[in-house]
Amino acid sequence: MQTVTDQPTPTDALLDLRRSIDNIDAALVAMLAERFRCTKAVGALKARYGMPPADPAREARQITRLRTLAEEAHLDPDFAEKFLNFIIHEVIRHHEAIAKQSSESTTK
Repeated sequence: MQTVTDQPTPTDALLDLRRSIDNIDAALVAMLAERFRCTKAVGALKARYGMPPADPAREARQITRLRTLAEEAHLDPDFAEKFLNFIIHEVIRHHEAIAKQSSESTTK
C-alpha cells in the first residue's frame, strides 16, 4: 500500500516524464535516420532505372494509411498528415538530387 510520502514529488514526476520524452525523441531520430537510409536506396534505384522521383499515387496511399494509424493511436490525423507531408517533401528533394547527380555522372 502506497502512502502519501511514497509518491514522487511534482519535480521528480516532471523529471521522469522528461526522461521519457528524451528517450522517445532519441528513438524518433533513430527511426527517421533509418527511414532516410531506405529512401536514399529507393532514390538510387529510381535514378538508375529512370523512374520519376515522386510517386503521387503511393504518397496518397501513405497519407491515407498514416491518417488511419493516427486515428487508431488517438493522435491528431491532421498533424500526422502534416508530418508525413514534410517527410515526403524531403524524400522527393533527395530523390531529385540523386537523379541529378546520377545524370551528371553519366554525361561525363
